[in-house]
Amino acid sequence: MALIHRTTLKPTKVELLTDWLPTRPWYHGPAAPELVKAGGFRLDDPAGEVGIEFMVVTEGSGGSEGSGAYLVPLTYRGAPLEGAEHALVGTMEHGVLGTRWAYDGCHDPVLTTELLALIEGRAEAQAQSITDTPDREVERSYAGQGPVTGLGAPVDTDGSTEFAVPDGGLVLRLRRVLTAGSTAPDDALGRITGAWQQPDGTRARAPFATLQAL
Repeated sequence: MALIHRTTLKPTKVELLTDWLPTRPWYHGPAAPELVKAGGFRLDDPAGEVGIEFMVVTEGSGGSEGSGAYLVPLTYRGAPLEGAEHALVGTMEHGVLGTRWAYDGCHDPVLTTELLALIEGRAEAQAQSITDTPDREVERSYAGQGPVTGLGAPVDTDGSTEFAVPDGGLVLRLRRVLTAGSTAPDDALGRITGAWQQPDGTRARAPFATLQAL
């Protein structure tokens, strides 16, 4: 169980993402966005070492139809992740834990392992800011016959990051650009649906991740 500390972060997560997000191939907003943390959830690392968060941010100028909403999976570590320099979002000074290295979680095996566990029902989504509290807005389903045993390297596309399932004929698609009210494909074998706050104050839902045939 991850413990949520009420303390300071310098820079903040949103400040890190303001610089990092415009460098991503799936980002289509302004070069200097006005980002707002709008939702998401956490997962627990069974080893208790890595913080795992799926954060939704919106642009301050985003419209009521959900444009300008982005899903950013992040991991937080107490030391650099070897071989993941290209995935480093930045470092932060945590008031309790000291220096934390923040990574694009799609390149962190701890996050991808727990993401599969969530889809398959072996892990439970947790509230972003409250310790030991499930996030009831996150829904998941899985119609497979057994666990997915591995994922290929992440590949960024226009709006998603995709992982091929070796020898499985499947792809795990993590939505980076969120569209309010959209639905998962009917043939999706697995799915995760989450919620976020839109700039106009309304609550939106959409698929965050799907597992489907190639």
